[in-house]
Amino acid sequence: MAPGAIRSLALLVCAEMAAMSLWFVSAAILPEMQAEASLTPGRAAALSSAVQLGFVLGALGFAIHGTPDRYDPRRVMAVAACLGALANAGLLITPVGGATQVALRGLTGVALAGVYPVGMKIAVGWSQRRRGLLVGILVCALTLGSAAPHALALAGGAEWRFTVMAASLLALLAAFLILFTRLGPHHATAPRFDPSALRLVWQRPRLRLAYAGYLCHMWELYGLWAWLAVALSVSFAPHLGEGAPAAARLLSFAAIALGGVLCIPAGAMADRWGKARVAGVCLAGSASAAFVTAAGFGGAPWVTVVSVLIWGALVIPDSALFSALVADAAPPDRAGSLMTFQTALGFLLTTFTVQGAPLVASALGWPATLALLGVGPVLGVEAMRRLARLTGERGVTY
Repeated sequence: MAPGAIRSLALLVCAEMAAMSLWFVSAAILPEMQAEASLTPGRAAALSSAVQLGFVLGALGFAIHGTPDRYDPRRVMAVAACLGALANAGLLITPVGGATQVALRGLTGVALAGVYPVGMKIAVGWSQRRRGLLVGILVCALTLGSAAPHALALAGGAEWRFTVMAASLLALLAAFLILFTRLGPHHATAPRFDPSALRLVWQRPRLRLAYAGYLCHMWELYGLWAWLAVALSVSFAPHLGEGAPAAARLLSFAAIALGGVLCIPAGAMADRWGKARVAGVCLAGSASAAFVTAAGFGGAPWVTVVSVLIWGALVIPDSALFSALVADAAPPDRAGSLMTFQTALGFLLTTFTVQGAPLVASALGWPATLALLGVGPVLGVEAMRRLARLTGERGVTY
């Protein structure tokens, strides 16, 4: 790898982890906010889904404008992290659960669209042959950062404002760190605004299938991450009583963090054995864990703990592989825009799953809701089978 790669990637990983701690702040502190303001289920869901919708709007804007490919991505990421920190801190001075807080969460999502996809643009610029590993490392950082609010909420206890302030400070730290990174030798810049580059998604079969697998993956991912702690509290309540919420938070953090750590070996294996092949295995395993978790819901806690840890371990490592597959199939000077557009479509889908999950749960129960999340990766397995054949990855079995 080129000189300076390890230092720059280490700084990028730390910045990504710190900035992404903003994502699930409202989900992590939801019980305390509900106790303070008696939020309705719809408003509670809106606090989480607003981040998804804001991310979609921001990512679409960046993709159409070509921002990650036209400007220095380090500065784009730094400005976005600062904006996210300020929007998140606004929760401290606005009515709890009010429309202003929902809007602030949406603005936080817009800002994060300048963090995650732009970070991938920086990462893939350091290598062409090891992109699975590089993006895997970055998604590991994203995952650990996304899990961080649950840990912060445990540290803050009943004082949810501690979690909000800590996450904002971490995002400001991210803006500072990213400015000390360098761009890799494979970084390419687009000379002009050209939204027509997005047509490549439909013109190139490899891009179409990579996008399809990603959408099937996203159907499941953020619905699980956003509501896992809430669902687990319900599942544990008959056995653990008042200790159920704390146990649910701890298990949610562990499951999400475990998946993040496994992004790194999954990326390394994908570079060796094939990205579509490894992604298909993750999708199949994740779907199986979803169905087992749904079947054991409310039963013996140890069964739920095991199935949730497996689910959390397998639900995220393929995310990096879809981004790497897009980078491989895209022109170098359009990779940033096409990866950003990919995330925009994926997170648009998550607005429905995040907003809809508690509504479905109230009507059908959490077991049925968790099982429905597993349907997406089942469909994604077929997309990866076709992509593996198209790219020449032999011996693909799931």
